[in-house]
Amino acid sequence: MTESTRRNDYHPSVVTPPGDTLSDLIEERGIRQSELAARMGVTPKFINEIVGGKVTITPPTALSLERALNVPASFWLARDARYQEAIAREASRVQTDSDVEWLREIPLQEMRRFGWIPGDRGSNEVMEACLKFFGVSSVRAWRGFYLDQTIGRAVYRSAATTSTPGAVAAWLRKGELDAAGIPCEPFSRENFLGAIEKARSLTLLKDPAEFMPKLVALFAASGVAVVLVRAPKGCAMNGAVRWLTPEKALVQLSMRGLRGDIFWFTFFHECGHIALHGKKMLFLEESGLSGDEEDEANRFAADRLIPEDAWKAFIRNHRAGSEGEILQFAQQVGIAPGIVVGRLQREEHLPYGRMEHLKFRYAWRED
Repeated sequence: MTESTRRNDYHPSVVTPPGDTLSDLIEERGIRQSELAARMGVTPKFINEIVGGKVTITPPTALSLERALNVPASFWLARDARYQEAIAREASRVQTDSDVEWLREIPLQEMRRFGWIPGDRGSNEVMEACLKFFGVSSVRAWRGFYLDQTIGRAVYRSAATTSTPGAVAAWLRKGELDAAGIPCEPFSRENFLGAIEKARSLTLLKDPAEFMPKLVALFAASGVAVVLVRAPKGCAMNGAVRWLTPEKALVQLSMRGLRGDIFWFTFFHECGHIALHGKKMLFLEESGLSGDEEDEANRFAADRLIPEDAWKAFIRNHRAGSEGEILQFAQQVGIAPGIVVGRLQREEHLPYGRMEHLKFRYAWRED
């Protein structure tokens, strides 16, 4: 933590009003409040209200104090600003005491473990850290923005959902924060479609630490930020896609299940939403989703991973195929063999459980 960060995070437990300093100063100089009032051209009542912390010190008042007492106006303004901030923080603390239950709605333990918020703090500090993480001023604002305007308007259909809104909101926010750190060129559909074709070869790499930097750089050049965010407990999302600005899209992946075939199908599926659907939608991808947009994105993903003509020829000539035939076909089209196995299983050409050893398994690397 830098020195400037420490200063910005310092909030003293007791902050007195600037009137205390004024009272000490006039006592030290041996003048009465009525005399100071006359020198400043205001009423004694007004000076008494400043001393009692009942009025704020405005720029004109600060300038009058500077002329009457030879103490800079900037001092009085800064002193009053600190006091007003302290009052506001205390009022907010009292207000959020009744919202502590909100912390049970979000995956607080994993947000700490993943390093999204600091750990080992008191309840008020935890509340403040969580509000800052989500970028909202209050729990009420969080509910309005994340539950109503974001998740509530998403294309997110699954009768058997196991996700909780708080966990999904935390996952989405972390993706947004990570995407902010990825500089992207303005979106280009031509470059985006070209990047999709090049991404197929990355499916052959077995380590996310190797392929993710390449994937991020490849798509940033076309206006799409790609982020990989570990899903906390309560977030059953495989992926999500949304437009952060008209010129920057976000593809967010969770790597749930740690299986390469699911990861890459989800990624190309999200790319399908960008290529086929509008810029105003948020698509949250959970297993079992249906609908026209989902069907279109599924077809897009299937055909981009394995060209349609090549797939039809493979099914026609080999049907389920032996392991050797699957490996040969995967090499021919330039993708990981596990993706071929996954599609054979989804289309019921191959029973689930067979050829599982051909699928890549990923692992999260703990920091």
